Amino acid sequence: MRYFFHIGYNGHTYSGWQRQPKVNSVQEVIEVKLSQIFKTPIAINGCGRTDSGVHASQFFFHVDIEQPWDFDLLFRLNKVLPHNIAVFDIIPMDGKQHARFDAVQRKYDYYLHTYKNPFLNQLSSYYALGELNLGEMKKAVALLPKYKDYRAFCTSPDKNEHTICNVMDARLYTSANGDHYRFHIVSNRFLGKMIRIITGNLLKIGTGNMSVDEFENLLITKATPGMLEIAHPTGLYLSKVTYPYLNLPLRTEFSGLQQKDWIEI
Repeated sequence: MRYFFHIGYNGHTYSGWQRQPKVNSVQEVIEVKLSQIFKTPIAINGCGRTDSGVHASQFFFHVDIEQPWDFDLLFRLNKVLPHNIAVFDIIPMDGKQHARFDAVQRKYDYYLHTYKNPFLNQLSSYYALGELNLGEMKKAVALLPKYKDYRAFCTSPDKNEHTICNVMDARLYTSANGDHYRFHIVSNRFLGKMIRIITGNLLKIGTGNMSVDEFENLLITKATPGMLEIAHPTGLYLSKVTYPYLNLPLRTEFSGLQQKDWIEI
C-alpha cells in the first residue's frame, strides 16, 4: 500500500534531500530508519529536491509498504530520527499517487537578516547590508509572474527538458523594524538554484548594483549571465506543497520566522 509522509526538516547539516554517494542526505537518513523499523530495505520518493543547507517546513515523500504494522509508526519513526527531521502525518493513499509528479504547486520562502544574530545562523541568511532600495526590489518581484521562461535563472538550463515555470505569485515582505526580509514565491516547478539566483539579483537591485530594466532583460532575452549571483542556501525553505487531492495546513511552529508579523512591501 502507498503512504504519503508529511515531514519537515532543518537542512543545515545535510547535503540536500536527495540521496547521493558519500554525503549526508535527508532521504538516506529516513530510508535507513524505515528499513530498520520494518527489517527490510525501503526506498522513498520525495516531492522534490532541496540544495545543501536548505530547509523544508513542509515536505512530502511517498513509500510503498506491503506489510501491515501493529505499532505507532509515527511515534516510533520520530523517536529514531535525528532532532532536525520531524514526521507530522502518515497518510494512506488509495492508489499510486506520486509525491513528486502529482504536486501542482510549490511555495518557497527566503529569509534574510541584516544584523549579526547567533540565534538565526541556521534559519536565516545574514547579509551585512546597508539600507536596501525596497521600492526597486518590489518592482522586480512584480515582474516575475509576468514571464514563463526562467532559463536565465538556472545553473544548468540545458540539463532540463525545458525551463518554463508557471510562477503564480511573488511577494516581498519586511519586518516591522526593517531588519528582517522575506521573499515569497509560488510556482508549479522550480529550476536548479532558481530562487537563490533570483534572490541574489534582488539584493543587487536593492544595493544599486543592478537596475530593474537589467533584471527584466534577463527574463526577456533568457540569456544566462556569465556570472550568476547565487544567494546563500541558509534561509531558503520549501514551505508548502499542494496536490489536487491533498492540501495540508502548515505546521507553523516549525519555524518562528514564519510566525513573525510580516509587512508586505
